[in-house]
Amino acid sequence: MQTPATNRPEPDARPALLARIEQVLDEQIRPELRSEGDLEVVLVGIDEDRVVQVRLSGGCWSCSSALFAWTMRVESALKAAVPEVRFVEAVP
Repeated sequence: MQTPATNRPEPDARPALLARIEQVLDEQIRPELRSEGDLEVVLVGIDEDRVVQVRLSGGCWSCSSALFAWTMRVESALKAAVPEVRFVEAVP
C-alpha cells in the first residue's frame, strides 16, 4: 500500500517489500551470478524513494562495464517482479 500524498510505500509495507526483493534476488539473480563464478549480490536496503541499494561482491567488479551490466540486470529483474522499485544503485 502506498501513501497518497507521496506515492511512497507505507512504513509497515517495507518488510514485505524487502522480502519480495530478496526472493527475486534468490530465484533469478544469485543463481546466474554464481554460474558466472564467485559473484554475489547483497541487498543493502531500499530508501523512501524506492531506490534499491545493492552491493556486488566477488569476482572483478573493478571493471565498470561489468558492474554497470549487472546493476542493469538486477534492476530489470526487480522492476519486472516488484513494480514499486524505481531503480537500483550499486553501493560500495
